[in-house]
Amino acid sequence: MHLQHSMYHIILRTTALTLALVLLFDSGVLAPVTKEISNQTQSYLASAIGMTASVQPTELNQYTAQLAQREKLLTEREAEVAAREIAVNLAESGAQKDYSTYILSVLLFILLVLIVLNYALDYIRQREGNARHHEKVA
Repeated sequence: MHLQHSMYHIILRTTALTLALVLLFDSGVLAPVTKEISNQTQSYLASAIGMTASVQPTELNQYTAQLAQREKLLTEREAEVAAREIAVNLAESGAQKDYSTYILSVLLFILLVLIVLNYALDYIRQREGNARHHEKVA
């Protein structure tokens, strides 16, 4: 059996290729719009997680609900102000930290190191196996 065609090597190469394609998409190298889509998708997923529950309405619950609604409005206003501040800061700085690209780059580098290391170790093992075979024949 050829070691280059083992299931482990196939999975490792497929993972590295998939990660490289995701990195190209996430970094915006091919098209700048893909970076924007990636950032917006990450923001959407981060804000989409939530939970709801319901109880029988009482006077206290209604007051609490009104208070919660007012707090929600205040929170939304604060979020709008924060979004405006961020937009102004982004316009001023002209750059945005995109950690996902860095994380994907590091993961891709680690996978590539593993691939090279595996092939090097397979080559050494095959050479040693050939040397032992020649010693037995001689």
